[in-house]
Amino acid sequence: MANKSRGLNTGRKLKRKRHISRLLQTTFNRRLFNLKKKADPLEGASQAKGIVLEKVQLEAKQPNSAMRKCVRVQLIKNGRQVTAFLPRDGAQKMVDEHDEVIIECIGGKKGRSKGDIPGVRWQVLKVNGQSLKDLLSGKLEKARK
Repeated sequence: MANKSRGLNTGRKLKRKRHISRLLQTTFNRRLFNLKKKADPLEGASQAKGIVLEKVQLEAKQPNSAMRKCVRVQLIKNGRQVTAFLPRDGAQKMVDEHDEVIIECIGGKKGRSKGDIPGVRWQVLKVNGQSLKDLLSGKLEKARK
């Protein structure tokens, strides 16, 4: 590897070299050009509201063979469609098509999917303004809209 420039008038060259080497780093690029925020359907927000389009079942990754219950949600803020996981037993019965849900990030590494569900990065928190956890425990009855 060639030695770096030395001397009185090398400041400009060293600065340029440093800039070019930083542009080759993916983490620097993602931060510089806000790529995470642009690719994120929630646009940087922690939670988002959406409308349920359909219920789907996804097959878990190997070695599990379970069918994970999920819903396709169209976000209100930008119209993008995402797949959100329904946590806990019986959650699928509490969510119907055309319901209004609030989703949040599941919390996988670097914003990617978590666990054995391929490509699912969000989970359902609320259904029609009521907590999914409370609906499942029996504290609340599902509201009609």
